[in-house]
Amino acid sequence: MPAMPSQDAAIHNSGPSRRFCVAPMMDWTTSHYRYLARLLSRNTLLYTEMVTTGALIHGDTARFLRHDPAEYPLALQLGGSDAGELAHCAKLAEHFGFDEVNLNVGCPSDRVQNNMIGACLMGHPDKVAEGVSAMIEATSLPVTVKHRIGIDGRESWDDLCEFIEKVAAAGCRTFIVHARIAILEGLSPKENRDIPPLKYDWVYRLKQTYPELEIIINGGIKTFEECHEHLARTDGVMLGREAYHNPWLLAGVDAEFFGDDAPTRSRHDALRAMYPFIESELKRGVFLTHMSRHLLGLFHGVPGGRQFRRYISENAHKPGAGLEVIQTALEKVREPERSAIAEA
Repeated sequence: MPAMPSQDAAIHNSGPSRRFCVAPMMDWTTSHYRYLARLLSRNTLLYTEMVTTGALIHGDTARFLRHDPAEYPLALQLGGSDAGELAHCAKLAEHFGFDEVNLNVGCPSDRVQNNMIGACLMGHPDKVAEGVSAMIEATSLPVTVKHRIGIDGRESWDDLCEFIEKVAAAGCRTFIVHARIAILEGLSPKENRDIPPLKYDWVYRLKQTYPELEIIINGGIKTFEECHEHLARTDGVMLGREAYHNPWLLAGVDAEFFGDDAPTRSRHDALRAMYPFIESELKRGVFLTHMSRHLLGLFHGVPGGRQFRRYISENAHKPGAGLEVIQTALEKVREPERSAIAEA
């Protein structure tokens, strides 16, 4: 890979475009989902699931960081708080070919809190700054931070500004901001994605207050119309659940936000383009269900989509299930005429 610009470079030259991103999501943004997403959009920046520094250092590093080159541009999200471990893992990110390394300061689960990972770090901005500084020193990749606007007990505007200023002083130039606080006591991770109210105006205000920083907005975004509203006030948008449950949304991203042609013409074409990848993964010993679960939303809202999902759900888990399950499921969705696709 070519050398990446330094962290002090202008934000618009600091690594891949972050104008439109898909959020890192545990159990969802696996390599199999990302391969499908890349068939739908060349320009969307994709993120891995969060990988902890402990897993990379003490576990099967190659398995955790394995990805297909077709997934680029691709960012690795790390969970951790020890500066030395974060620096080591940032080097691994560069070695394995990622385009960016991102620090998770937003996950609210009890399990990560107990290890000083995720949203609880918003209460320790100096520790985050120390980790970010060590990562920047260790790699030429852009180092970014994904965080909430606060946590219970530290949810004021001044608290947020203190966090931003300390981490920016350590060298971070890109902040991906989930526009909700995280409530660490009393709410589950799922509830933390819905119950705390969205405060988009706080993210807009961050961009106004710190125009030299790249501010990406995240949280509850579902439509291109909403994306354009946010892009008028921030540098980029990050979609999570909508991009996963309705992946065909990504097929419109390149034309809508990058002035580029879509890489695929239909949902059927996209799925067929995955066949060689699915076959190669099956030969590696990957179970079909580990891949097929990420395909269930591809025909969301399309006649026959329910039958497509049902057939896969009922058959992909069976012993010896192979590509034929996907092929049979696809036959249950009527393929549009080529002329209709061209008109669309």
